[in-house]
Amino acid sequence: MDPIFIVGITAATLTTAAFLPQVAKAHQSRHTKDLSLSMFIVLAIGVSLWIVYGVALGSIPVIAANSVTLCLMLYLVYLKIKYG
Repeated sequence: MDPIFIVGITAATLTTAAFLPQVAKAHQSRHTKDLSLSMFIVLAIGVSLWIVYGVALGSIPVIAANSVTLCLMLYLVYLKIKYG
């Protein structure tokens, strides 16, 4: 396997996994007061653009990681709107 592809997969996995503790905490506690809705909206737009970029390049790591990250962020936005 290409070493650069492995770097991409590793980076994608780590950056996506970084959202999991926040999602789990917000889901369990139903406490989202300290989360910035505007930051998540701007970040969601940026991640969406990364997905478009990944599609244009045909880069599976970029597409997959950012798609999962976008889903996690949208869930946090949902929790923020519901409980914030």
